[in-house]
Amino acid sequence: MDEQELLAARFEEHRTRLRAVAYRMLGSAAESDDAVQGTWLRLTRADVGDAANLGGWLTTVVARVSLDMLRSRETRREDPWESRLPGPAGCQDVGIEPEEQAELTDSVGLALLVVLDTLSPAERLAFVLHDMFAVPFDEIAPIVELTPAATRQLASGARRRVQGTVPDPGTDMARRREVVGAFLAASRDGDLEALLALLDPDVVLRVDPAAARSGVAGTVGATAVAGTFAGRVSAAQPALIDGLPGAVWTSGGGPRVVIGFTIEAGRIVSIELVAEADHLGRMDLRILDV
Repeated sequence: MDEQELLAARFEEHRTRLRAVAYRMLGSAAESDDAVQGTWLRLTRADVGDAANLGGWLTTVVARVSLDMLRSRETRREDPWESRLPGPAGCQDVGIEPEEQAELTDSVGLALLVVLDTLSPAERLAFVLHDMFAVPFDEIAPIVELTPAATRQLASGARRRVQGTVPDPGTDMARRREVVGAFLAASRDGDLEALLALLDPDVVLRVDPAAARSGVAGTVGATAVAGTFAGRVSAAQPALIDGLPGAVWTSGGGPRVVIGFTIEAGRIVSIELVAEADHLGRMDLRILDV
């Protein structure tokens, strides 16, 4: 094994954690993968030698990359078109059955994403790294260009906001499944009135390039989105997508299109159609019995 192969093997040992950090920072599966790839590129250009704490070094780098992406997104005031399907990895809790762990962790992750989106990039980074990944404030401070004491205050303020707004995971999961089920039923029946009742007035439909090639276009607004789906998803099946409620259209025994939903206050605020094979291959998809 040459030096590059050895470095790649060491990087792969940390990939799951790095993607988990990036996901919680960015809230986008596709952007998380971009951040991890950016971290790998920085590693190939750096002289880390036999660094004993490579994991810590990589965590710091992926945090910096994610922070830069968040700040760039704020500057553009745009949301990424890529799939924002929740799917946090890692961070296993002891004493919970694997299936229960997947649903609870992912539902809490989705609730957190809604709240974390209200934080500034620096607040989000401080909270995510310290409270979710136990990174010391001394290591976080240089990333956000603050003193450790100021970084501690930053995370403390973010923590208070998160604790005051994240809903109960079990109730949240059940409600989201109800909304997705009602959306699929209304879509199959072509019931525009029911669809409009489920959609936020400013709902956004995003499609990836593969889905766009099938003739579906991204659009904004409840009327346009309802018209796109009315009578057109009869073959879609309810599913858990990385542990969260969504839908999937299968063909030939495999997934062809995944429909992901972002739901706030009981209404759908965004829908994502994902058909790119590489994205589908990274998702944990479980068809649900109706």
